[in-house]
Amino acid sequence: MAINPSSPLVIAEQLRVSVAGSGAPLVNDLRFTLGRERVALVGESGSGKSLTARSLMGLLPPSLKVQAQQLSFDGENLLQLSERRWNAMRGNQLAMVMQDPKYALNPTRTIGWQVEEPLKLHTKLGRAERREKVCDMLDAVGLPQPAQLMARYPHQLSGGMGQRVMLAIALITDPQFLIADEPTSALDHAMRDQVLGLIRKLVEQRNMGLLLISHDLQQVADHCDRVMVMYKGDILDSLPAAELPRATHPYTHTLWACRPNKSTHGKPLPTLDRAALEAARGHD
Repeated sequence: MAINPSSPLVIAEQLRVSVAGSGAPLVNDLRFTLGRERVALVGESGSGKSLTARSLMGLLPPSLKVQAQQLSFDGENLLQLSERRWNAMRGNQLAMVMQDPKYALNPTRTIGWQVEEPLKLHTKLGRAERREKVCDMLDAVGLPQPAQLMARYPHQLSGGMGQRVMLAIALITDPQFLIADEPTSALDHAMRDQVLGLIRKLVEQRNMGLLLISHDLQQVADHCDRVMVMYKGDILDSLPAAELPRATHPYTHTLWACRPNKSTHGKPLPTLDRAALEAARGHD
């Protein structure tokens, strides 16, 4: 299906994720649109960020149920896709980068094999063309000596190199939309900024949409256009990333004030009045 550059890529209306059989909601009636922009989904651990992202990829286990008034990608209803259609879309039009290369990469396969696999599944390129594209992609994500790297295995790479390999796998088929779920959580601070800067550059160059799952508000402010803030399965706030330092919602304001930085080192961090926040949520 052709992508209309002027329309949203992802539309979610009343998106709910619940435990199958019990009806207990884990994600509560979310409403958002995502286009060719860099959007961050932030919040505490357990707020529903990864559940929301995985619902867009059709990757939730059978024990969880996804319901929505509308959940679509470029007008295609994601709730009615066959497994065959999901397999054609995932890793092709929609791609995802996971948290930790130690667990996401196959330890028994070479780097070249793993980056090439999406091309085998989603294109009709010959072997020589695929290998050339893999080499070019590894170079694009900043990995040195890509031809030699293709013969190496994941355990022979550093964490930062592994993360770049996962990004190469996600982008090798030129998807329209990328979901990055805490892609720098296993890296040190300096390497985190490098990888996020690389993701930003490649997304902009390829005119893609990005949903970045993160808890690092400073890096979100540096690399994203817009931010959605989650708390206990709800989106409490949505604002331009540049406005995070001046956020007016009490939860967003407190998250920003608690970010690690030199000015807060050794000082008590602010606390959130959760009782007041719960009362406000109950009246929404």
